[in-house]
Amino acid sequence: MSYTPAIPLTGYAGWAFLKRTMASQQTAMAATTEIKSDEAYFRENIGKISTAEDLVGDRRLLKVALGAFGLSADIDNKYFIKKVLQDGTLNTTALANKLADKQYLKLSAAFGFGDFPVPSTKISTFPDKILEAYKARQFETAVGEQDGDLRLALNLERELPALAAKTSSDDTKWLTIMGNTALRSVFETALGLPKSIGTLDIDQQLTAFKDKSQAQLGSASLSQFSEPAAMDKLVKRFLLRSEVANFSQSSSSSTVLAMMQQIVTNGRQRFR
Repeated sequence: MSYTPAIPLTGYAGWAFLKRTMASQQTAMAATTEIKSDEAYFRENIGKISTAEDLVGDRRLLKVALGAFGLSADIDNKYFIKKVLQDGTLNTTALANKLADKQYLKLSAAFGFGDFPVPSTKISTFPDKILEAYKARQFETAVGEQDGDLRLALNLERELPALAAKTSSDDTKWLTIMGNTALRSVFETALGLPKSIGTLDIDQQLTAFKDKSQAQLGSASLSQFSEPAAMDKLVKRFLLRSEVANFSQSSSSSTVLAMMQQIVTNGRQRFR
């Protein structure tokens, strides 16, 4: 990544600074040579794409397409991505519907190769939609290279309100969170749940998440996160708890190191 965001602080203080400056920082990133080049190429060429095979055959277009959905790591998995795109999303047997990571489903639905006679690439507003998502994800990636917790917070802010607004049951929403590595990590930390909870039966895990949410956030319903105040409360708990955990781990490591150094020093003195 050619752009390095300014993040002078960690934890919730770092989040507050990032939020205050994010608009200007995103503008600065969008003005970098790399992003401008990606944007210009995508705008000029995506309208020429008619099939999934066309898209995976153009690495520069595929870079933007995958990057917009956080799937950049699949840039070389061309056969797999082509299958995801070709199958579409309307058929229950489509590959994207079978994958746990729903970003593939979003990717396939956005391009529409397997769902409609005319794909979304032919729609005039399509480049704007994909490029907006691409630049947002690239900014998250750049933030994550400096502070992984802040990247998780940005991801949470983007993904959770949309999930909260869905009409599906709360249990279904919780299961979605539990199956999403990034969202699950935030909730486990914010609610003080141990990583070992993942070894329990799925129903027991679900109960634990809901009980902790009720006790610590005031509600077990995920619809609460449609409200900015509830989102901010969750982000704050996550970042503060994570910072405390990191500090404790660092302090513990320093204590162990100091003890080992003292043992070595005493040993040397004993044998003089």
